[in-house]
Amino acid sequence: MMIAPSTTNDWPIDYVEVYAWRQYQLIQLRRNPKLLVGAKAFYATHPIEFINHWCNTYDPRNAGTGIPAKLPLILFRRQAELVEFLQACFQSDEGGLIEKSRDMGATWVCCAFTVWLWIFHPGVSIGWGSRKEMLLDRIGDPDSIFEKIRNLIQGIPREFLPDGFIYDHMSFMKVVSRKSGSTITGETGDTIGRGGRKKIYFKDESAHYERPEKIEAAISENTRVPIDISSVNGLGNVFHRRREAGADWTGKIVPGRTQVFVMDWRDHPNKTEEWYQIRKKKFEDDGLSHIFAQEVDRNYSASVEGIIIPAEWVSAAIDAHLTLEWPDMDTAPWGAGLDVADGGGDTNALAGRQGPILRFVTEWGARDVAVTARKAAADLEDLGSLDLQYDCIGVGSGVKAEANNLIDSGAMPKGIRFVAWSAAASVQNPHGRVIEGDEESPKNKDFYDKLKPQAWWELRNRFYRTWKAVTEGADYDPDVLISINSEIPLLRKLQKELSQATMGRSTKTLKMIVDKSPPGTVSPNLADAVVMAYWPIQQFNMTAIFGTYGNTN
Repeated sequence: MMIAPSTTNDWPIDYVEVYAWRQYQLIQLRRNPKLLVGAKAFYATHPIEFINHWCNTYDPRNAGTGIPAKLPLILFRRQAELVEFLQACFQSDEGGLIEKSRDMGATWVCCAFTVWLWIFHPGVSIGWGSRKEMLLDRIGDPDSIFEKIRNLIQGIPREFLPDGFIYDHMSFMKVVSRKSGSTITGETGDTIGRGGRKKIYFKDESAHYERPEKIEAAISENTRVPIDISSVNGLGNVFHRRREAGADWTGKIVPGRTQVFVMDWRDHPNKTEEWYQIRKKKFEDDGLSHIFAQEVDRNYSASVEGIIIPAEWVSAAIDAHLTLEWPDMDTAPWGAGLDVADGGGDTNALAGRQGPILRFVTEWGARDVAVTARKAAADLEDLGSLDLQYDCIGVGSGVKAEANNLIDSGAMPKGIRFVAWSAAASVQNPHGRVIEGDEESPKNKDFYDKLKPQAWWELRNRFYRTWKAVTEGADYDPDVLISINSEIPLLRKLQKELSQATMGRSTKTLKMIVDKSPPGTVSPNLADAVVMAYWPIQQFNMTAIFGTYGNTN
């Protein structure tokens, strides 16, 4: 008995076997109308199987290789999960966003899902948008969206196509099933979303739109199921903001939020670490490493100038203590940083490190400073003696009063000391050198505008040294490095925030300044907490004079 093609990571696919299965099944369906009725009923609720069994893809890069350019579209595992994602968004009337590495087949899968909807959901209205007309539809160009859709429909056995459909019903940026009433239509540029209501609307490469806000205004009135499909393209645009506000797809819909589906290059069965390194070196040799980081690594900040901590350095620091086989840190002292919410929708953030290892970061939304101070103290009480560096500017100034209340009432956990950390304070060690030991290097007081840029730059140095140690085998004392626990639940958000801040120069003093929130981004609260934890304010040893704060019982 022949086994039907299905999702698999056993690559490459045996296309001869797939063609043989399709031919055999088609003969049986044409001989037995009852089988065809049953097959249609089955495929009406099983888009993955329909795509695997009857859809074709086209890759002109196969020409001259001995592999046909037109081949069965057999979904690998992550592509099949993308179909499930699209089906869930469609059924739940929730918008979705697909963040993808380049060349993952996401557009082909969305086109195939579009064709499945058009066939099996009578009366459905599907929209497609792209920034340029030639990208959306150009007759004979297999890279254009509607040419993909036409190729898919033409390759499907006629038995599955809507009753009364003829190929002449496919025209420029339009596919119509007149009897069932199902339509697929396209729009480009600023007109996207203005062509009438749609059940679902796909926006291809939407991170690259010239005026996305205008499009969003139209789309919001057009459909309840907008689907953004794109590689990344910098910080602050609509695609980036929607991705950051969205809910990462875990197999379940989160109502009221954009559902986010990520297609990483590692999800492709043909793309190995060897492939990655070869492609990366090629881009680096051509001076296009930022393009590789953007298109393959999905690095939003790759195209942003002046990033203080590059994303690749942050990635290298994840579990660096394991990679570099550091000695046991279980007895190392703890330190912590607290970024206090400044109202509105802002959040508090707490970071805890043990020696050079960042063990945890947490965030919560309480706007009452007293509640924030008590929660932070409670979260740290089992870690022993430590200094908690807290943001004392603005709303954070109220933390001191609550810390004093905790001390006076005897409720402060033993060993916890609150230390005011002001981003606007003067630099530490002002006469020290930016490059330690280099007398030609500028002094700290001449290079940094205030404490904040000094702290960010010192954190950058930790990440740089760690990156050198991990990637080149450079030898450093672990105390000057940083390692990030890979089990931190907010790891991805933390990574993004650490690579968000940019550097510049003061127009008055020409000293280094920091822009933590470039246009379109939000305050990096988690990163701010980490900065404070790793660059603590140096004060007199008050413990030696007055004893440890908190209960001594």
